[in-house]
Amino acid sequence: MSQGKVTEPAKAVLLCILAYAFFALQDAAVKWLVADHSVFEILFWRSLTVTVACLLIGRKALWRQSWQSSSKALLLKRGVLSILAWILYYSAARELSLAEMTTLYFSAPVIVTVLARLILKERATGWQWFAVVLGFVGVVIACQPGRMVSPWPVAMTLLAALFWAFTYIQLRQVDGSTSVMVQMLMTNAVFVVCTGVTLPWTYSATLTLASAPALLGMIAAGLVGGIGQYLLFLSFTRGTATLLAPFEYTGLIWAFMLSSLIWGTVLDMPLIIGAGLIAISGTLAMLAAQRRSRVVVGAEGSTP
Repeated sequence: MSQGKVTEPAKAVLLCILAYAFFALQDAAVKWLVADHSVFEILFWRSLTVTVACLLIGRKALWRQSWQSSSKALLLKRGVLSILAWILYYSAARELSLAEMTTLYFSAPVIVTVLARLILKERATGWQWFAVVLGFVGVVIACQPGRMVSPWPVAMTLLAALFWAFTYIQLRQVDGSTSVMVQMLMTNAVFVVCTGVTLPWTYSATLTLASAPALLGMIAAGLVGGIGQYLLFLSFTRGTATLLAPFEYTGLIWAFMLSSLIWGTVLDMPLIIGAGLIAISGTLAMLAAQRRSRVVVGAEGSTP
């Protein structure tokens, strides 16, 4: 087992929390855009922004590394699953609030922990399982999903969560020599190609120079989403899927903060209680990871 990945839980957790802050900003931007523009159109400009940024930073060397990567096929598959997840998720945004979307999305961490056990053979401790379940209970209490009456957007968001769970597991299977920038470039290149071919049918006639704020919003979504992707990929190079799963729940807190600032969402008691459970969930997961790290390091140090 790699000692670096086991003994750096604090860095991995911090990167994960920051990643979901940027993802919340991206979701808020898309939530605003999706009312008047196609999801395919929004994802095209968002992904094109990230792809261009990657190429400007990495230039020809990054393109060559991507082409020669031993994980190329896996990353392409991950890109396809990711785009399916994003299309489902943002299509549901037309009928669900940001809070409802985020609630349903957070079934993904529970699925990640299960898949990590089945596919990656990562053994989660009892405390880590408890932390994940506690966090999910907090999500349910905070967002009160019983108020959701339309089944289709709910079903689409849950299916998106399942696809995301698989993409997270795939990140852990990527060759260690594959850089974060290569992963970002290949994932977003798949998005550009898949959404680009749909533009003749999904391009909005209102997306002209007269609607510069919308275009700038799509580009901004790409920039903040790209930063989120970079931080998330980095977090998975420093921690296990089971360690990071509970900390994805911090995305709910970010989402409600933005809802309050942008749409005037009232922070009611269920939200406060749910947020408290989520914070406890993350704390327990962190302590369990640190304890496990000390045990692993001690065992490696005593090996003759």
